[in-house]
Amino acid sequence: MIRLLRAVIDSAALRHNLGTIRAYAPGSKVMAVIKANAYGHGLVSTALALGDADAFAVARLEEGIALRAAGVRAPIVLLEGIFNAEQLAEAAHHGFELVVHDPLQIKLLEAHRDARRFVVWIKMDTGMNRLGFRPEAFGPALARLRALTVPSLELRVMTHLARADERSEPMTIAQIEKFEATLAAAGLTGVQRLATSIGNSAGTLGHPRAHGDWVRPGLALYGVSPFADATAAKHGLKPVMTLETTVLTVREVKRGETVGYAGAWRAERDSSIAILAAGYGDGLPRHLANGTPVLVAGARHPLVGRVSMDMIAVDVTGAPKVTAGSRAIVWGDGLPVEEVAAHAETIPYELLCGVSQRVPLELK
Repeated sequence: MIRLLRAVIDSAALRHNLGTIRAYAPGSKVMAVIKANAYGHGLVSTALALGDADAFAVARLEEGIALRAAGVRAPIVLLEGIFNAEQLAEAAHHGFELVVHDPLQIKLLEAHRDARRFVVWIKMDTGMNRLGFRPEAFGPALARLRALTVPSLELRVMTHLARADERSEPMTIAQIEKFEATLAAAGLTGVQRLATSIGNSAGTLGHPRAHGDWVRPGLALYGVSPFADATAAKHGLKPVMTLETTVLTVREVKRGETVGYAGAWRAERDSSIAILAAGYGDGLPRHLANGTPVLVAGARHPLVGRVSMDMIAVDVTGAPKVTAGSRAIVWGDGLPVEEVAAHAETIPYELLCGVSQRVPLELK
């Protein structure tokens, strides 16, 4: 069935992007970040398409359980960790790897009695000031984890970069140096070193020193550039989601007439206005600016008027081939989501994650 509006997910592009990321960090394993419904691309279907990934990262326990229920047997890392004994038991049952970033989580592990193997990622806060042990608290936290009686406990260590998307920003190097210095001060060098993970998408593509043993790409997997000054194509990435819609009708609007709520756009000439099936009920920002490009019947045309719940208006004056039933692309193949995000004064993450549940995902 051809739907009025759909998000077409290109599984081949997903696999291509994973291969591109491996080429950027050939000495690292890849932990594919598929939290938040795989950035709007479908949690389970994305995991199944990325079967060659070395591990998956999700934010919360429920996401990991959904993957296990779908038959995903690869390692799954809980980036936010667990927060009570029941969650810890559930994580042990499903064989999840835990990120530990708070003393409460260490306390829960100390009280836990289970013979199953655990992989624990201790998170160091090197400047993000969000999750993790500050450098001065890292050593004591590490000592407590090493003293655990949990059988077959494997410790690893990670941090998160705050400004890696700004390639000239010195904070990234400062974070990496703080990470390395803290590990050295804790004696984690040579044969005592632990496996490390530093680089997000921007760190992976732009900072070889951030690769570590594991990279954690998210946005780049979906074919989107993490850098404001470079396209995804420049990095060899292909867009995975194409948000396709349909022209409902084409209206002739006289010069001086307005279109949409509050008369926010007024025609300066006699105009042909295509009404498309997409709106803020589907995840488009209501404040998407006039002039935002939309691909209609293969050509770019400007959005006009306010985004409404179910529809947008696009000026297709001089394009007689655009009729009711014509296909259009809001973002994706031929129209990068990064470009649309700039017109919305937001970031691509928000547009992708914001696609609503009423928009069907179709794999190709």
